Amino acid sequence: MGNMIVLVLLGVLALVVGGCGCVVWAERGGPRWVRAMATMTLAAGEVVRRSERNRRRDLNGTISDDG
Repeated sequence: MGNMIVLVLLGVLALVVGGCGCVVWAERGGPRWVRAMATMTLAAGEVVRRSERNRRRDLNGTISDDG
């Protein structure tokens, strides 16, 4: 079980590092597939940022579903 968790975390780390590399390469005018990967990486980062922001708001109690 522990080895599987380490492998999953290494896979996630490889995806993050690869995505960051694509963003840098795309800024320097890389091929089309690199620009596509960079766009997906930046979009995923934005999703994570927004979900974290919403989670913090929910924890602070500033948003209510009561209406």
